[in-house]
Amino acid sequence: MADGVTLTRQGAVAVLTIERPEALNALNRAVVAAFERTLDAVEADAGVAALVVTGAGRAFVAGADIAEMRTMTPLEAEAFSGTAHRVFGRLESLRIPTIAAVNGFALGGGCELALCCDWIYASSKAKLGQPETKLGLIPGFGGTSRLVRRVGLAWAKELVLVADPIDAALAARIGLVNRVWPQQDLLARTLDYAQMLAERAPLAHRFAKQTMRRLVGMNLQQQLEAEVRSFHDLGSSQDLKEGTAAFAERRPASFKGR
Repeated sequence: MADGVTLTRQGAVAVLTIERPEALNALNRAVVAAFERTLDAVEADAGVAALVVTGAGRAFVAGADIAEMRTMTPLEAEAFSGTAHRVFGRLESLRIPTIAAVNGFALGGGCELALCCDWIYASSKAKLGQPETKLGLIPGFGGTSRLVRRVGLAWAKELVLVADPIDAALAARIGLVNRVWPQQDLLARTLDYAQMLAERAPLAHRFAKQTMRRLVGMNLQQQLEAEVRSFHDLGSSQDLKEGTAAFAERRPASFKGR
């Protein structure tokens, strides 16, 4: 473990765990820096085909480390927010599928971190929310924008302005969370999905993610044109030939990412 972050492998699936259980995995400058170094390792490893992000103990991430933030100057606080934005943006733009396994509290920066993953699976005991306005702040790690995109404007306003956490069941109903499982099953079920993703076509995953990210802010015609371009770009890939051949031959496909 380096500065509160560990990276393990289960086949082609990498599991990134934030480990500051004594502080409910709160994000301080050291953890954010370690998180970025871990993303470096994930990006450099061609054998990683999916990433699971989770937390140790009874929290996913309970937010930014308020004790550390209280001692920051305004310039230091701005720098911390800027660093977190850069790191969270890197997580969001990874070429591989990413799943947040929210095992407990995902508040403030923790909810914002989960929002950077492609989707969220949650424990039935999880609590999610953006409590910053109760502290006289606003979400500072991308929550105002990503939350609106995930759940819509009205629910995002309620979560940010009321600032009370919600349980996993309600989070699933509003689209913040994809699936909810019992606490003891969360990581195993998440890994099952990640392993399944790791066996699929990596090039198609990368193009699909890139295309869907570009759709944000586009009008419908621009979205359709972007989809056509990606569909065309994949047309000459070896993965497409292998996938269609495997389908016709009723056998498992063996994708190479080319």
